[in-house]
Amino acid sequence: MTPTELVRLVAELGLKAVAITDHDTIQGWEEAVDAGLNYQIQVLRGIELNTNWRGKEVHILGYELDGSSNYLNQKLKGLGEARVHRMLEILARLATLGIVISEDEVRQFAQGESIGRPHIAQVLLKHGFIRSIKEGFERYIGMGAPAYVPRYKLTPEEGIELVRKAQGVAVLAHPGIQQLEEGIPDWIQVGLQGIEVWHSEHKLEDVKRYGTLAEHYDLLTTGGSDFHGEAQKPGVQVGRWGVSLDVVEQILSRAKQNRWNLDREC
Repeated sequence: MTPTELVRLVAELGLKAVAITDHDTIQGWEEAVDAGLNYQIQVLRGIELNTNWRGKEVHILGYELDGSSNYLNQKLKGLGEARVHRMLEILARLATLGIVISEDEVRQFAQGESIGRPHIAQVLLKHGFIRSIKEGFERYIGMGAPAYVPRYKLTPEEGIELVRKAQGVAVLAHPGIQQLEEGIPDWIQVGLQGIEVWHSEHKLEDVKRYGTLAEHYDLLTTGGSDFHGEAQKPGVQVGRWGVSLDVVEQILSRAKQNRWNLDREC
């Protein structure tokens, strides 16, 4: 789904705002913002950074970053190159298993997004090597499978630093999936400003626990569906786990304060 298609869907559902938070890339921002103007939708410019902490996958959301930041763009360039290198290694390992698919096909499914394993799985599905995306991960490209290749990842501290240096608001994404509360105090020390409390994979007890933690540490509480499209996340609908416009205003206000603080330090 293109950024324009996503914004149009948001408008059709009667929503007023959406955050574009693709993994390790900001390439969809300009198109999404233009579509937002056309459909009268508030578009938050965001990103989701994949990081690693104690062997756990930790995602750091960044909202309202400065897309012209040289520091941000250099870091994202390196992450993009690492993703391409990983894709090529996975394709090489699949070839040794008798499964030959092309880099071009994977790029076509990515549609300009950061290239990842879900796009490889979609090509496998297209050619009948698997019957579902889930099967692709379990049989071929998931952890422990024969074509699995680990990805280069930042640490949470590096991810938070990247967001803050680009004047953005750093938020811990869906912590209930990996049970990440132990790391929160340390991440606050390096600039974490919020917790994604509402999420499509959070249980009620997760919402309560992380909402309480956010209140205790005076952090923003955010939320979202984490929509990736039906092919990648079946059943996850846009807006189903949304938040009020007050949360959007709080994010924008915090981003403005971050910019003011950085300007004052310069």
